[in-house]
Amino acid sequence: MKAPRIVLLHATPVAIEPIQFAFAQGWPEAETINLMDDGLSIDRAKSTELTDAIVDRFVALACYGHGCGADGILVTCSAFGPAIERAAEALPIPVLKPNEAMFEAALSYGNRIGMLATFAPAVLTMEDEFTADAARLRPTAQLSTIVVEDAISRLRKGDADAHNRLVADRAPEMAQMDAIMLAHFSTSRAAAAVRDRVGIPVLTAPDAAVAKMRACLTGSDAPR
Repeated sequence: MKAPRIVLLHATPVAIEPIQFAFAQGWPEAETINLMDDGLSIDRAKSTELTDAIVDRFVALACYGHGCGADGILVTCSAFGPAIERAAEALPIPVLKPNEAMFEAALSYGNRIGMLATFAPAVLTMEDEFTADAARLRPTAQLSTIVVEDAISRLRKGDADAHNRLVADRAPEMAQMDAIMLAHFSTSRAAAAVRDRVGIPVLTAPDAAVAKMRACLTGSDAPR
């Protein structure tokens, strides 16, 4: 049986390592291809809204990925929700948002969900997506978000330890939540440090996304 080909769409290089690790752990048989336009995240950070021009660029990149023979497309940047929806409408294969599987898992834990984010332009879109999922799965759920200042800039400069420490330092503020989500693929690096600071479930997007993509294409969950 041919290995499924999964195209990973990146808007920042710091998302590549976490998702590659998640595939190695959860679905090593899959063939992954990386496509990146880091200008998307640069331009997204300059705009308060997701512009039509950015959406068009994003959809064009997804269409290129489909042309590469993708069986599924997984987006690794959380700032492009409406653009991902447009791509999903345009293509005949699964196109997954980076956080939808993590949101579904978090909502299974209770009503009080916390989210630690590092890329502020992504937060509004993510909160809207969470609200939509909660309306379907747990209407009483509420989301509290903390944006950890300076963490993403430290990571982009190669200081992952500082990134992880900054994220973990804010985790105790959410110790009374039912679960904490680490908002972005890049934030998943801090999972161990966050779990050392709190005694509640800490969820990461890459692992949940790999499991959902595998279920979409094979009908079976990735092993835990």
